[in-house]
Amino acid sequence: MSIDYQERIPNNVNLAQDKTLQRALEHWQPEFLSWWREMGPDGSTDFDVYLRTAVSVDRDGWAQFGHVKMPDYRWGIFLNPADPNYKINFGEHKGEAAWQEVPGEHRANLRRIIVTQGDTEPASVEQQRHLGLTAPSLYDLRNLFQVNVEEGRHLWAMVYLLHRYFGRDGREEAEALLERRSGDADNPRILGAFNEKTPDWLSFFMFTYFTDRDGKFQLCALAESGFEPLARTTKFMLTEEAHHMFVGEAGVGRIIQRTCQVMNELKTADASRLRAAGVIDLPTIQRYLNFHFSVTIDLFGADQSSNAATFFSSGLKGRFEETKLGDDHVLKGDAYPILILQDGRIVEQQVSALSSLNERLRDDYIRDSVAGVGRWNKIIEKAGIAFRLLAPHKAFNRKIGTFAGVRVSPTGELIDEAGWACRERDWLPSEADRAFVTSLMGRVTAPGKFANWIAPPAVGINRQPVEFEYVRFN
Repeated sequence: MSIDYQERIPNNVNLAQDKTLQRALEHWQPEFLSWWREMGPDGSTDFDVYLRTAVSVDRDGWAQFGHVKMPDYRWGIFLNPADPNYKINFGEHKGEAAWQEVPGEHRANLRRIIVTQGDTEPASVEQQRHLGLTAPSLYDLRNLFQVNVEEGRHLWAMVYLLHRYFGRDGREEAEALLERRSGDADNPRILGAFNEKTPDWLSFFMFTYFTDRDGKFQLCALAESGFEPLARTTKFMLTEEAHHMFVGEAGVGRIIQRTCQVMNELKTADASRLRAAGVIDLPTIQRYLNFHFSVTIDLFGADQSSNAATFFSSGLKGRFEETKLGDDHVLKGDAYPILILQDGRIVEQQVSALSSLNERLRDDYIRDSVAGVGRWNKIIEKAGIAFRLLAPHKAFNRKIGTFAGVRVSPTGELIDEAGWACRERDWLPSEADRAFVTSLMGRVTAPGKFANWIAPPAVGINRQPVEFEYVRFN
């Protein structure tokens, strides 16, 4: 299913056949470009970047690569092909034909889902806009810019749905997506994690590993939606999202690899000596991991949620890999375990499966995240170093849900405020940690050269050599 790049807005949805919609989106387009110039990657306007551009929504051969100036990148609207036999696979409408238009009774909830997802896309670009000034290599700079342009396209994906299916309300919501700003005191982004700073490349790699992985699970849940245009949209977004998680996992892995190399060269695990040698010690990496993991799992919401139950029962948002699950896909009367506080202890309690859908998705996410942490540990193990990274307990450092504000150690022990104050610097990045990591940041622009604190990748992008000129400065 090819994409028409002859149009002002590239698309595969026959946009030219709906002149009203086309005019509305063409009115929004310059506002998007104005936002990109203001809040997109800092100082990058004239760079030629080796980017991939979607040319098809088919699984094989869906993208092409070439040097492009980012303001000239052809953002557009791409949906997976329609399935005439697509059914609603869960909830009270299970077995019915999927909706091609928004059901009136679900209009407000669908709009809320789409706006919340849409708001995360420009937010991450805003969080990352200064990182290009301190990129550790051209390879990494290109990967940052690829993530940025695709987050921009994912914004387009949600804006199309708002314009196409929600009329004036949708147009107003699309305008608001360009008005909010990450971290703004008066008009912040909707979700807390998208108002955090991403000031350095260790934070960026942790963000793309952990927070973009949240995006994967949210998109997978929406890809099950009974509203077929949303399902088709998110399925194609997932094709692009995979690269973002790769950037994070590989980036952290390369930092670990370089640290282990220097540890073996110097025959030391002493953090001060490793920092003096210009690499990031493993305990600091653990603290960053703890922070980004805990901030991200808050994105799944409260442990029990009537909204999540409504979204599921209404057929709007399913579970991760819904159709592969072996239950009745309705869940009335089913139970699911959550953690609660009882008599000064953390214990498991069975509650309604419908009310705990956020917790189930969080648990699916945690299993997936922990697997990647295990792959990082294999790098450390291969280097012969007796240190293991661990994902913290899911009650650690929570701001949302049952454990919001409750002091829990990374291994799951309840502690008091004094105990937390005593150990917080061991568990979360301190100002000194962040200042040290920031001190390492400095742009490396020679092809094939890398900052001292990170190892080169094993292979380049799209079969290009590692020393390829991924970004050309003009």
